[in-house]
Amino acid sequence: MKTINKIPVSKIQRASNIVKTGIKVGGNYAKYYSKKVIGKDDHEELDKENAKDIYEGLKELKGSVLKVAQMMSMEKNILPTAYIQEFTKAQYSVPPISGPLVRKTFKKYLGKYPEEVFDSFENTSHKAASIGQVHVATKNGKKLAVKIQYPGVAESISSDLALVKPFALKMFKMDAKDAEKYFKEVESKLIEETQYLKEVEESIDISEKCKANVENVVFPEYYRELTSEKIITMSWLEGIHLDEWQQTERSQEERNKIAQALWDFYMYQMHVLHKVHADPHPGNFLITEDNQLGALDFGCIKEIEPDFYEAYFALTQKAELNDSEKLIEHLTTLEMLLPKDSPKVRELIQGLFSEVLGFLSTPFQSETFDFGDKEFFKNLYRMGSKYAHMPEMKKMDHSRGSRHLLYMNRTMFGLFNLLHDMQGIVKTRVPTS
Repeated sequence: MKTINKIPVSKIQRASNIVKTGIKVGGNYAKYYSKKVIGKDDHEELDKENAKDIYEGLKELKGSVLKVAQMMSMEKNILPTAYIQEFTKAQYSVPPISGPLVRKTFKKYLGKYPEEVFDSFENTSHKAASIGQVHVATKNGKKLAVKIQYPGVAESISSDLALVKPFALKMFKMDAKDAEKYFKEVESKLIEETQYLKEVEESIDISEKCKANVENVVFPEYYRELTSEKIITMSWLEGIHLDEWQQTERSQEERNKIAQALWDFYMYQMHVLHKVHADPHPGNFLITEDNQLGALDFGCIKEIEPDFYEAYFALTQKAELNDSEKLIEHLTTLEMLLPKDSPKVRELIQGLFSEVLGFLSTPFQSETFDFGDKEFFKNLYRMGSKYAHMPEMKKMDHSRGSRHLLYMNRTMFGLFNLLHDMQGIVKTRVPTS
């Protein structure tokens, strides 16, 4: 794959790239409308061209705009298929920065070049993602993974989000004022993902606690002395990434073991630690030779506040869903019901969420759940699409939901999708603190 020698870092350079992408998209629409005039209405082709041009523009910028594309690729019931397919590349197919730029970054943040720090260092990136890329190194006989943050990523987060905001508002049909809390939440989490010293401390804390309490999950060892604000060094975990593993022939027993480990890993974080690895895409997990789940990259950690936790998980319980007063209380805490709502709107929202949450909570209603159940997921996406296109919902002039829902829903839906992809049958136990 072609390497990148320079990443645009100034506001003007990055804005120029976005503008160029916008011009290409505008050209695609012009072609679409000219064909439509003569009776050729191919909206699917328009989506493909737009998705490709947008991704091509974003991957050169890297950083927060590419991370947002990766997040959006997980929204399978919102975006057209062409966008999902193209944006999914942000999880595994991103052009890396070049060897000279890697050396420059090392010298700036560790005070030495890679060959002065390690016994060996592979200049070619093993894996490139949205915020940084990973290289293989060795030291004192140990194989290491060295994650290097792209230059300028941290400094450009706020301005990048300001650039992509108009696209996101149009795509999700949201009002700028109402959406501000969500953009602030995304901005704060993206900033945290660039704070590598903090990430290492979070990684050590969570991995040590999970190792002692969750079966069949393994973690890399982190080296504080070989870490800086832009570089993380950890032990190398041998294995194949989750997306590759689940596409090969596996017994149901093997699939269940990994699915159970993934479920227990997330439930322990949510219900005991009250914080969670909020980036559940396949690239962040691998399977070891002895069939254990390796958890990587703790850059995106979401703290779960007590009031939000109580309301959110209460709605996985049938008794709470069937109690009208409790349901109203929890929906109010989660900001799904708003003070300005009319009685008619409150009745609509209450009825809608009673049905949706009743369905979403299905995995929690029995001792085991088969995440390979295709009908469950078909109905899940169908229900999401149905309510997203309801005229009554479109008329509502307020963005609904606590800012905390953004990453918690992303985590839960991401977890459900991973479990579905691996066709696992899971004991849906929930630990208590």
